[in-house]
Amino acid sequence: MATKKAAGLKVTLVKSTIGSKKDQIATVNALGLKKVGDSSIQPDNAQTRGKINKVCHLVEAVEVKA
Repeated sequence: MATKKAAGLKVTLVKSTIGSKKDQIATVNALGLKKVGDSSIQPDNAQTRGKINKVCHLVEAVEVKA
């Protein structure tokens, strides 16, 4: 039986972007996050995982199943 792949990733901003580099702030905005505590559901693909990896010290990601 095949295992189900995660439908998406729930990304939450857990640390402020104050003092971060401009490209990191832009990446957080591209993930749809504005304030600490904001969450968004993003597709589980290589582009999203790359964005999360770039700002892994600012965000928390959890797999969401459909």
